[in-house]
Amino acid sequence: MSDTNKNRDEEKRNGDLRNSPQRYLLWIAVAAMVPLLFMASRGNGPQGRTVQQPEFMVLVESNLVTEAMITYDPQAFLQEVQGKAYKHADGVKVSEGGKEVVEPFMARVRLPEQLELQLIRTGKFKVRQPNTVLLQLLWGVGPLVLIAIAIWFVFIRQIRMAGKGALSFGKSKARLLTKEKNKVTFKDVAGVDEAKEEVSELVEFLRDPKKFQKLGGRIPKGILMVGAPGTGKTLLAKAIAGEADAAFFSISGSDFVEMFVGVGASRVRDMFEQARKNTPCLVFIDEIDAVGRSRGVGLGGGNDEREQTLNALLVEMDGFDTTEGIIIIAATNRPDVLDPALLRPGRFDRQVSVPLPDIRGRESILKVHAKNVKLENGVDLSVIARGTPGFSGAELANLLNEAALLAARQNKKAVGMPELEEARDKVRWGRERRSLAMTEEEKRFTAWHEAGHALLNVLCENTHPLHKVTIIPRGQALGATMNLPKEDVWSHRRKQLLDQLCMIMGGRIAEEMISGDISSGASMDIQQATNIARAMVCQFGMSTKLGMIQFGNDDEVFLGREMMRRKDYSDDTARQIDAEVKSLIDGAFQRASDLLQTHRDKLEMIANALLEHETLDGKQVEDIVRNGRFTPPEIPKDVDPPRGAQAATPLPEVVKPTPPKIGPGLGSAAPATA
Repeated sequence: MSDTNKNRDEEKRNGDLRNSPQRYLLWIAVAAMVPLLFMASRGNGPQGRTVQQPEFMVLVESNLVTEAMITYDPQAFLQEVQGKAYKHADGVKVSEGGKEVVEPFMARVRLPEQLELQLIRTGKFKVRQPNTVLLQLLWGVGPLVLIAIAIWFVFIRQIRMAGKGALSFGKSKARLLTKEKNKVTFKDVAGVDEAKEEVSELVEFLRDPKKFQKLGGRIPKGILMVGAPGTGKTLLAKAIAGEADAAFFSISGSDFVEMFVGVGASRVRDMFEQARKNTPCLVFIDEIDAVGRSRGVGLGGGNDEREQTLNALLVEMDGFDTTEGIIIIAATNRPDVLDPALLRPGRFDRQVSVPLPDIRGRESILKVHAKNVKLENGVDLSVIARGTPGFSGAELANLLNEAALLAARQNKKAVGMPELEEARDKVRWGRERRSLAMTEEEKRFTAWHEAGHALLNVLCENTHPLHKVTIIPRGQALGATMNLPKEDVWSHRRKQLLDQLCMIMGGRIAEEMISGDISSGASMDIQQATNIARAMVCQFGMSTKLGMIQFGNDDEVFLGREMMRRKDYSDDTARQIDAEVKSLIDGAFQRASDLLQTHRDKLEMIANALLEHETLDGKQVEDIVRNGRFTPPEIPKDVDPPRGAQAATPLPEVVKPTPPKIGPGLGSAAPATA
């Protein structure tokens, strides 16, 4: 049997109920009711004028009947006579317009046997003997059949439509993907070249297994794709399905477990049973952490349905009764919570990392998604790629979509660089909220707050270049100071983090310098600075007093596994950690205060420029700090309200706006916001 026939058979078996024979039962029921209604109307309704026994005898004796049909029923006392007769008055024909009138009649009369024979001999009367057995059977069984069909459609079919097979809970929900349904190939996947190379090896193995087997190699039983949300794990699986000639089953981890006990394990067995019938095949399980979490880590006792499902999955992947030719591909962004038995070789032989793309990968991803977007001739996607480090593939796709929507709202024929830059800022920091009602005093405090951040960003040597500073509310912040690194950030250095702490402190200090009071506007700055300082002490080993020791486990609490774990340092060490964190923050605060007092005139110039123009780009702020002069920004004439500083700058490299709380060697710096 060819692959096409297999796919058709599978689609018929798992197809929609609309294509099943049950669809036609309703039409059969309607068709069966038509003759019943016809017979009922024919048997019960009068056919012409009703004639009684005396008048019928007058018609017979006066020879007024032209034709008639006697329905003979041996079980009935009266016979039914239907026919036609001349219109008469006391046995005399009545003419209308010079013509004799014939009208139909119906009579239920008692006909003696001799009279019936005489009428038949005249040739005008005929006898019909009905099939009473069939009629009684139809009248007796027909309603029951119609009721049964109605119950089937009203109840059984509705249950199946609601639960998609609620009466067969143990059936697998895995869907068979065909090339007709899935058009994604490896050409549509960009930015993850190493991961694409590893999974493409599976497709090559399925096409030519002898190439690998002649050297003693065997096909991997499972591949686990690990990566942050939005990096393209599911897209990569779709590309495998589009490239592979083998059968490809797709299912989500949450489809295994439902409210009924034992359903998950039964569905796992049924899924592998379907896969064995279509070997060689690929089975993709998305979000496998829904059923693959570590066993025995829950609080309390009892039987865990997820553990039953996981046990069934473990046995099917590598047990006594396993079949070669079934490759499991799973995706998750939480590999730390998976059961160790699931990750061992023989079940998942490989772990394919799908990381965030680098600058070349981001440019490739933008080019793939830009195929469906009409861009202007001068658009340079490499500039956008350099300005979006830390963006995932999903965020880059959303960036292009937001730019297209923005250009459409402005009635433009194509998407240009201003729309792409504005979409970049919207995706990362939120949309501008120009309609937010702010008092002049609130604007003044916000301007000084952001001016403090911007001034220290320029003065500190180890900070990322300033991109722009604005007092236009964006997202949850009343203002923002945005810095863009020159290249992707893969690690943090102590001087960089100390300068970043100094820059973060500038907002609160500048507010206090102008008003003599402090506000809650620096709450996010305080949280950001605390996270950075604590990471420097506890994770990065950047404290000269405590040394290169990690304090505490930064992993999240998982199902009670860490709730009873004791901390791995003493109370005295905890006090030293708190003292070191406070020392770092106090040192940065004092340094920032000294710099702002020394350059107060430039701080005031930046704040006044922000109050007048709302948004300044990095070059304008640097010109104020270095040369003491300010060049007003050029506002496009066709833009109302003004857009502020154009984001298209020659130094666009941006990082994720999260503090470096993750492990060493990774992470990114964050822009200081009010």
